[in-house]
Amino acid sequence: MRAQLARVDAVLVQALIAAALSFAHLHDIASAAGQDGWKAWAYPISVDLLLVAAWRRLRTGDAKASGWCWFVIALTASLGANVATAGLLDLGDVPAWLRILVAGWPAVAFLGGTLLAHTTTPLAPTDIEAVDVQEEAPEPSPQTPVQPAIEAPPERPAVPVPAALIEHARKVAAEHHTRTGTPIDTPTLRARLGVPAPMAEAIAAHLTPTGS
Repeated sequence: MRAQLARVDAVLVQALIAAALSFAHLHDIASAAGQDGWKAWAYPISVDLLLVAAWRRLRTGDAKASGWCWFVIALTASLGANVATAGLLDLGDVPAWLRILVAGWPAVAFLGGTLLAHTTTPLAPTDIEAVDVQEEAPEPSPQTPVQPAIEAPPERPAVPVPAALIEHARKVAAEHHTRTGTPIDTPTLRARLGVPAPMAEAIAAHLTPTGS
């Protein structure tokens, strides 16, 4: 664990030194090209940020062609400044083409950063199929409670009635109709005959509407 931390720390120190040297070289080139003051310090920042954005695009694995393109552009600007300040270029007499490149760099860096940051990643075929399935799937409707079926009451079994009892009931019904002028009802028939309610209903079913 300690060996790994030491290796990481060494790499980090080396990266910081390289970044500081490159930063200083870019600043010197920008200053020599007429970009003095805060503008000379902004140039190395824009180069480093473009490098980081391109590297992140390469790490994600999406749109690698665009990532490599802008990574090479930013790396060329950084390496060019390092080589130019190594004595190959007279910083007191910078050529016109270098002044043009330095003046046009902010627009190039802005374009590259915008494309790297806002380029949408195309969906994979499996992702497109999943989206289509989600769009076509109907929304679940609220389940309505199912009303239980109402069962009809069981039919009462027919009550056997003796023929003699039916004949007697006809006489009772006729006497009631003669006395009151109305057909006899089932409760009265039951009371007159002294039989249970089911049997009284069965007897009433055998009687004629007029009770005769």
